[in-house]
Amino acid sequence: MSAVPPTSPADAAPADAQPVDPALAAGVRADVVAWFGAHARELPWRAPDRTPWGVLVSEVMLQQTPVVRVEPAWRAWTTRWPTPADLAAASPADVLRAWDRLGYPRRALRLQECARAVVERHGGVVPSDEDALLALPGIGAYTAAAVRAFAFGLRSVVLDTNVRRVLARVAEGAALPAPALTVGERRLAEAFVPADDDGAARWAAASMELGALVCTARAPRCEACPVADRCAWRLAGKPADVHALRRRTQAWAGTDRQVRGRIMALLREALEPAPAEAVAAVWPDDAQRDRCLAGLLVDGLVERVPGEDPERPRYRLPAGA
Repeated sequence: MSAVPPTSPADAAPADAQPVDPALAAGVRADVVAWFGAHARELPWRAPDRTPWGVLVSEVMLQQTPVVRVEPAWRAWTTRWPTPADLAAASPADVLRAWDRLGYPRRALRLQECARAVVERHGGVVPSDEDALLALPGIGAYTAAAVRAFAFGLRSVVLDTNVRRVLARVAEGAALPAPALTVGERRLAEAFVPADDDGAARWAAASMELGALVCTARAPRCEACPVADRCAWRLAGKPADVHALRRRTQAWAGTDRQVRGRIMALLREALEPAPAEAVAAVWPDDAQRDRCLAGLLVDGLVERVPGEDPERPRYRLPAGA
């Protein structure tokens, strides 16, 4: 359940891309949905008592973060702030502490901005209209489609990295989709979505689950796949990823993300504003640490607190208005 990068002109498929065989699409849908009925994980944001707000929170948390880390955080978060109004009234510092180590803490503040917008524009009720969802802070095309499908059971084209991978292999014979979402992929995905609301929502959940559990990026379990006999990639002998050289991966150790994470961890645990020397102790490279601290200040994730000695500032999580 992770967002996809925007379409790049260089990646766009030609206008005369081959249409999807309706029989293939129907057969794949039937097999994947049947598999989902037997193998779907019991996740709290799928429960019958889920709320649209709970679904929206789950989708934001799940961006680039595995389910095993999100589930306990989601349970704690929705217990503490079960409605948009509850989160809107919280202090940013409490929000960031509750976000803990989910990563990309700006998501937490954007989620709070989203909650405030839902309260101000929609009376505290998450809207089902796509345009209204897209107008909320931090909500992109994927999240809007996912909320429509999983919270309201409405037809939408839910296209995350898992679904993209399933469709790339089954329908296009590619090991992995292009690094950026293409026009052709969007058309392909649209062709696989059933016309009715219930069927479309079920397909969205089922195809995503197949990509997450079976049709994984590094070690696909083709022997467990319900559409292995229809998969163009498998039938072609599992050719290599043609986009391998264009994919960029970055190690965690030594990166600015690690430094920012250490500063945030220090401030989450601090009962009082942390003195500059405490911040300095989290990382040995002064230039890198100062750059990361400056970025956190600009992002609104950290506040500088003036002290008696202007040469010795203190830092804390944002107190809010």
